[in-house]
Amino acid sequence: MAGATWISSLLSRKLASSSSSLLSKGRISGVGRVVSNYTTAAAFENPITPSVKVNYTQLLINGNFVDSASGRTFPTHDPRTGDVIAHVAEADAEDINRAVSAARKAFDEGTWPKMTAYERSRVLFRFADLLDKHTEELATLETWDNGKPYEQAAKVELPMISRIIRYYAGWADKIHGLTVPADGPHHVQTIHEPIGVAGQIIPWNFPLLMFAWKIGPALACGNTIVLKTAEQTPLSALYAAKLIHEAGLPPGVLNVVSGFGPTAGAALASHMEVDKLAFTGSTQTGKIVLELAAKSNLKPVTLELGGKSPFIVCKDADVDKAVELAHFALFFNQGQCCCAGSRTYVHESVYDEFLEKAKTRALKRSVGDPFLAGIEQGPQIDSEQFEKILRYIRSGVESGATLETGGERIGDKGYYIQPTVFSNVKEDMLIAKDEIFGPVQSVLKFKDIDEVIGRANATSYGLAAGVFTHDLDTANTLTRALKVGTVWINCYDVFDAAIPFGGYKMSGQGREKGIHCLSNYLQVKAVVTPLKDPAWI
Repeated sequence: MAGATWISSLLSRKLASSSSSLLSKGRISGVGRVVSNYTTAAAFENPITPSVKVNYTQLLINGNFVDSASGRTFPTHDPRTGDVIAHVAEADAEDINRAVSAARKAFDEGTWPKMTAYERSRVLFRFADLLDKHTEELATLETWDNGKPYEQAAKVELPMISRIIRYYAGWADKIHGLTVPADGPHHVQTIHEPIGVAGQIIPWNFPLLMFAWKIGPALACGNTIVLKTAEQTPLSALYAAKLIHEAGLPPGVLNVVSGFGPTAGAALASHMEVDKLAFTGSTQTGKIVLELAAKSNLKPVTLELGGKSPFIVCKDADVDKAVELAHFALFFNQGQCCCAGSRTYVHESVYDEFLEKAKTRALKRSVGDPFLAGIEQGPQIDSEQFEKILRYIRSGVESGATLETGGERIGDKGYYIQPTVFSNVKEDMLIAKDEIFGPVQSVLKFKDIDEVIGRANATSYGLAAGVFTHDLDTANTLTRALKVGTVWINCYDVFDAAIPFGGYKMSGQGREKGIHCLSNYLQVKAVVTPLKDPAWI
């Protein structure tokens, strides 16, 4: 998959600075020896005006864009400035009822589950083609609403999105049951049936990618959907939903609502006519979603939640390569990644060299308007996340960690934060325990493999891990010992459509992507028929 390769090659390398960037030099005193010397774009005060017009701000219910029942709207903001981009329809419980009713009717009476699997696959293939055709518009909306670099959205994420839709389009007519031998004269077969109406709630850090991860397998299996976008980033999913209807999706099969968790999200999670729920977001919210699902109709729930992933640099590491990969593992997507390598464990024999080079790399990271070419880091998503990250940075300093570089906001407009590196981090510090979801790298020292295994596993999370070593035995030992859903060896953030993704412990339950995800959206039925005088059993 090209997207999987691009993430680790295009974005982990040092992107060339655009002609409109400058080197901002300075020195900040603080705890330890602190250096702040960042490559930043000069256009903070005059952000680029996006070329795309926002055309879709209503709810998509039963194939039509409609206002919310209450008529209320809420603003979605540009994280570069905090300015309002558009006002979007705000769904509440009544709108969820409307959307679920449309999805239920489309499943019980409509053509989608009765359509041949091949015809369903053709709709998904046409949708993927339309995604490729509208890459510029979708990537622009994603960057404008989310703050991620346009180059990342257009060159990395959009190809991955169309690829995963094609992946599940290919699965649609390959889902089948088995003939099972029985201990007696019976013909036994298993049938895989669509589960029904799927409720799906996606996060703000990868809006379109999570949209594709959710709807691809659900639609391939013949289900209907009510999907709630994150209130911070509703725009790109609405545009994509319009495209899939252009591809021939029947009305009511995919309904997209925008709104807030305590109202729209809670109504969807607790709805008695929703047969299955899939949620991606924080562990704290995941617990609430699971409770609401259990208290309503005991609907099955898939959860892809938070993480505090270790990135382990062993003593035999090529330090320069390890620094670059660890930098990418943490700072990718402004650090707003559930599987970010946010605990960088470095063997004591290479710790000092690694730390010095990690600081240097952080200082060279280009931060600025995400629409500019060569920008690696845009703003954080909103003021709430921005302030949360700065609180964690202050906590790190107050708890005794050494702030090596960064730690401050950039400029006085928008939600930009300096790439930040801490050393002398201890496991009991909040910056080592909590999911910060921001550009804050914590570098910890370890002595031997047994020690780092124990420390890496001493967390309530278990989403992912990175291992950097040339020793096959070391790699195998760590791979089997780390209690996580994904281990990347000498790479990071490789997300092929066929690779399952999910966590151990409080990082979630179930898997996204790959063949394993199909089971989330299927029921298995056993059919038993007596055989009269069979020639064989």
